[in-house]
Amino acid sequence: MAWVFLLAAGLFEIGWPLGLKLSQTTPHRIAWVIFATVAMTASGVFLWLAQKSIPMGTAYAVWTGIGAVGAFVAGIVLLKDPATFFRIFSVTLIVVGIVGLKLSHQ
Repeated sequence: MAWVFLLAAGLFEIGWPLGLKLSQTTPHRIAWVIFATVAMTASGVFLWLAQKSIPMGTAYAVWTGIGAVGAFVAGIVLLKDPATFFRIFSVTLIVVGIVGLKLSHQ
């Protein structure tokens, strides 16, 4: 169950930078700041739950990795951020690291 909590924490971790960006680029500033705040809180709660049985360093690295990769993809898909080879290669290295940490925990 801890890994489900960690996945949820990582998914909510994507929400806060997205919410902050949308608060700068849409007329719904307050709504997106509230969205970001709720995402931050939920992310922290799920990380806290996950760390009850996953080592802190592993949990933190996976949590930030999911957030970083998710925000990267959201930026490309939703905000038209650049999708250059080097950016995609670099984020792939993050994914490899996340998988390695998950596999090393078994």
